Amino acid sequence: MAQLRHNYPRYQQKNTEIIVIGPDDAEDFQRNWQREALPFIGLPDPQHTVLDLYGQELKLFKFGRMPAQMLVDKQGILRIVHYGNSMSDIITNREILQELEERA
Repeated sequence: MAQLRHNYPRYQQKNTEIIVIGPDDAEDFQRNWQREALPFIGLPDPQHTVLDLYGQELKLFKFGRMPAQMLVDKQGILRIVHYGNSMSDIITNREILQELEERA
């Protein structure tokens, strides 16, 4: 999430909002958001309702939920969908911002 925080102003310039959905409860989310000074929206999903809807995988041998990144436009169309195979398998800000630039 540090990469998202670092480039958040660039996302705002592209009229894009970041929403992070995670399996933690509201209290843990709030603590993390305050500790990390995250400027974007965090949605706690301890029952995994939203995470399951979007197909985020749970891999017990890899210690939990794998990253899932999506870019949804204002019409609700998924423009980027990436399901990571490990915690470090994520799309870079450069790739996401490039996609936003191409859609502008």
